[in-house]
This record gives sequence, C-alpha cells and structure tokens, in this order.
Amino acid sequence: MKLAQLTQELPELVRLIGSPQTEIAALTADSRATVEDGLFFCIRGGRVDAHDFAGQALSNGCVALVVERELPLDCPQVLVTDVRAAMTRIASAFNGHPERRMKLIGVTGTKGKTTTTYLLKSILEAAGLRCGIIGTTGCIAGQTKLPSHLTTPDPIEMFEILRIMADAGVQIVCMEVSAHALALRKLVGVSFEAAAYTNLSQDHLDFFGTMERYFDAKRKLFLDGMAKNAAVNVDEETAQTVCADVTCPLLTYGISREADLFARDIEITESGVTFTINLRNLHTERVRLLLTGMFNVYNALAAAACALILGLPLEQIRDGLERVVSVPGRVEMLDTKTPYRMILDYSHSPDALQNILRTVREFCRGRLILLFGCGGERDKGKRPIMGEIAGRLADYSILTSDNPRHEDPMEILAAIEAGIRPTGAKYEVIENRRDAIRQAMEMAAVGDIIVLAGKGHETYQDVGGVKRPFDEKVIVAELLREMNEETRPQ
Repeated sequence: MKLAQLTQELPELVRLIGSPQTEIAALTADSRATVEDGLFFCIRGGRVDAHDFAGQALSNGCVALVVERELPLDCPQVLVTDVRAAMTRIASAFNGHPERRMKLIGVTGTKGKTTTTYLLKSILEAAGLRCGIIGTTGCIAGQTKLPSHLTTPDPIEMFEILRIMADAGVQIVCMEVSAHALALRKLVGVSFEAAAYTNLSQDHLDFFGTMERYFDAKRKLFLDGMAKNAAVNVDEETAQTVCADVTCPLLTYGISREADLFARDIEITESGVTFTINLRNLHTERVRLLLTGMFNVYNALAAAACALILGLPLEQIRDGLERVVSVPGRVEMLDTKTPYRMILDYSHSPDALQNILRTVREFCRGRLILLFGCGGERDKGKRPIMGEIAGRLADYSILTSDNPRHEDPMEILAAIEAGIRPTGAKYEVIENRRDAIRQAMEMAAVGDIIVLAGKGHETYQDVGGVKRPFDEKVIVAELLREMNEETRPQ
C-alpha cells in the first residue's frame, strides 16, 4: 500500500516529506526487527525515544518513518503531532479498516472484563451471531484461537487480528479495553457500538501514579464519541461521574441501587449462582449461572446490558448466560479428584483477592488455604494491602512468587508480610511457587479449599525478564501424580 493511501485519513498529519508513492509492505515499532519495505513508528516512551533508533530501522529494511520531528535521514517521513495516535489510524488503514466491517463491544474496568466478554460472546452465539474476543486470555474468532500478548493488543497487532476476524465472517467483537490502551491512544478513531463500565479499584498505579489518573484513562471510552451506547454499573462508587460524562444513550445495571437492569433473589452456591434478572420491572428471567460469586452476577448484568443494547430479548440472554461452563483462570474449579478442592483464579489486585476469598468462604466447609504473591515491577503499594486481606479472610496463607520479573522475589514477599503479620494470621513463605503449591496440597484435608491466586490463565512465570513455562493446571496434575506415586505401596 502506498504511503499516500495510509495517510489520507490522518488528522495528526503535519506534512509528508518525500515521495507519497512509496510502497509499504509492513508496519513495525521495533527497530531491531527485519522488516522489508516497512514503515517504522518513532514512538517516544518514558525511557526510550525511538527517533534515536530510526537509522537502525532503515538498516533493517524499513523504507519510511512516522516521526514527531523531522530527522536528518534520506527517506520519506510522515511528520505528525502524535505518533501513537497516528500508528492506530495507519494500522487500521493498512488492514482495510476491518473495524468498520463489524460491530465492536468494549468492556472496561479493573475487574470482570474477561468474564463479561466470555458471557457476552455466549449470549451472541446463542442468538446465532458469529463472535470474536480480544482480551487477557488471548483472541478468539468463533472457536479459533489467535495469538496475542496484551489485554488490548498494540495497534499493529490488533488491526491485523481484526482483519482476520472480519475475513472469517465475525460479526461482533467483544473487546477488553484496558486503561493502558486508552491512555496510549491504541483505540483512537475506533467506534464501539456499546461500551460497559464494570468497576474501579486499585491496580496499575506503577503506570498511572494515582487513582484519579487511572480513572480518567478508563473514562475516555465514554467520551469524544468513542461509544455509541453505554452500560454502567451504578453500584460502583465512580459510576455517578461516568454517568455525568456520558453523552450517548445509557443503560444502567446493578444490584443495590436503582437501575434499568437489576438482579434480585440471588442464591450463591459452590456450583454457581441463581438470580432473577429484571429489566425496568417489565421483563424478568430466572438465570442459573454456572459461575459462582456475587461479582459474577455483576459480570452477567454487564453482558446482558450490552446484549440488550444490541436488541437481543431477555430470554435469549438467559440462554446464553446459562451455556457458559467456565472462564479460563476465573474461579476455575480444578478436577483434582481429591477430598479437598482447588480453585484457580487470576485475582491479582486487592479488591479481586477480597472478592474471591469472600465468595469461597460462603461455601467452604473446611479451611480456606490461600496461595498468592504479587508481580514485580508493578504497583508496590498493593502488596501490604493484599497481605492484610489474606490475613483477614484466609485460614492459612502461603506467600510465594508470582511474576517477580527483575525484582528480588524475597523483597516482594517481605512487603506482603508487612501487611499480613499485624493480623496475627497463620502463614508461611515459600518463594518457589511449585514447592508452595505442593505444600498447600500436602496440608489440605477433607473439606478444605485451596485458592491459587494471581496466575489464572497464564502459562508462564516471568523471572528475571525470562518467561518460563508455568501452567498451574499442568503443575497441579504433575504434583498429584508425584504424590500418588510416593504413597503407592512398593
């Protein structure tokens, strides 16, 4: 595709330096990658300015640059006011604007994004629509899994995925929209048929610095015409501000406050939750959800609200909700065939950890054994908070490594200890996560429930910047075999 075609819908364009007829065969933001006839985006980051590596990109096959300042290099340059925003628009154009061939549904919030998109996909498929998912657990087009690395992929990858989905006949894409994506302009120019706001709690302060900046980033999804319709959880403390900002049609949902869509007569068990979903006291349906926990009632309401915006009837929404058996790494009961239960959950923020522990406490007949850690190079302030929550809500905690990255694992664990120690709760520290899981399994008795928190669907552990294979489902299966062999009579 010619450079002129890629830049014809670019409000950030200042001027095009060099030949507009330059042929572009690929897009890249990595100066180290070999990309023949590529267009290189010179992104200015917090630590590195890619303008300094433009020469390397040219040496590796790129033939043109997108810049915020003209560089003394002999090549075509697209001079723009904002490279990040320009990258999003150019990536869309390069892939033929695939987002215009489908309807997009965006879900933002600290928790619940993944489960809400899975529930919504099930509802839409029950209605006979072909759907896709873009989110934390990867990307799915119908039943086909596509590779991805971020909750909201970088624009070059995201629009390629959207093109694949559109070509495959996907009609609606359910997308997790992270605060990072909104802050980094990954979705500039993208229009969502509907957008849902689930909640806000402490997370990602390593990037945003304050809760106010974190909230402001999420709020962008409902401003400047990004969303044609909005669904907002009115039980959330910040909902009033979101609702005040929304200029598009709004559908509210909740449990404790007055809302357009609400749930009543909620019954929570180990195997799921049953509730009545009510639309403005005009239509009701009794829903038997196979996912447990009050937070999953909220997730179901968020998915139902988006489906109602799309025009689906409540009985069809019920059918779709009831089809979902599990969501990867979200309150996922492992099939261990042991007298104790094991639950895998992605909870890696204070509020999420508190929610899973309170939920499990409702049906736990024995001890609640918690195994968790905190990620390195991420919000350090939440570590003692999560320690205090563990001490208050679990019967026994095993503190272990999550993804320490380049941090000293023992320093991370010491910060968690600072929160759990004052509670007087029982706990121990086992840095090696595999050994920690084995310890939890060895100490568990009849009726106990082990909660493996933090990793969820992840299949790796990031240690020293190296992602090593670590799938907790596989680890648990291996440990069960080992322990059975050790106790088998010789």
